[in-house]
Amino acid sequence: MAVKQKILIVDDDNNIAELISLYLLKECFDTKIVNDGESALQEFKNYQPNLILLDLMLPGIDGYQVCREIRTVSNTPIIMLSAKGEVFDKVLGLELGADDYIMKPFDSKELVARVKAVLRRYQPARQDTSSDIQCVEYPDLIINRTNYSVLYKGQNIEMPPKELELLYFLASSPNQVFTREQLLDHIWGYEYIGDTRTVDVHIKRLREKLKDNEHWGISTVWGIGYKFETK
Repeated sequence: MAVKQKILIVDDDNNIAELISLYLLKECFDTKIVNDGESALQEFKNYQPNLILLDLMLPGIDGYQVCREIRTVSNTPIIMLSAKGEVFDKVLGLELGADDYIMKPFDSKELVARVKAVLRRYQPARQDTSSDIQCVEYPDLIINRTNYSVLYKGQNIEMPPKELELLYFLASSPNQVFTREQLLDHIWGYEYIGDTRTVDVHIKRLREKLKDNEHWGISTVWGIGYKFETK
């Protein structure tokens, strides 16, 4: 019997949380609900979820701080939920390490689709059973998509799944230019309802973690997109 994947739902509106739980239970997920940030951090340790649905406006510790603290110890996928639709709020959430951002009110089918999509991307990090190793190597850099690891100058670099997949995708086609829309389509794997700033945020985080090497770097092609450039 397959083990159900666990979703931690963090929302101070218990009616919304119960509704989300109902959608996910119908899709055979296991769920747990908490209503504040402090409880979220405690249940993250106890429940050990496969994914977290995290509201931003919480009593006490807000969702941004919860995300920040979890990211110091874990790459567990986080989807932020918020009634705030400003680009600044979305970008801040993504910069803190969230894997997706859903606006309230949301459609139940879209929510479930995004949960499943994020879990599909993350699954290889927990299951390394494939005999086909997906690995790209450059001087000072090894990107292994099979076990979701990145070695830079011999040091392991922690990356959320989408960051690693974006890096792997670019590095697998050196010197090829991709538009932001193409990158969204390839990495997110479904029609992402948002703006292309999402790609810019993830590129920025990759550049902060991997300083340009004399042999390679992530280059901006103005007016078009990005490429992994070999020198």
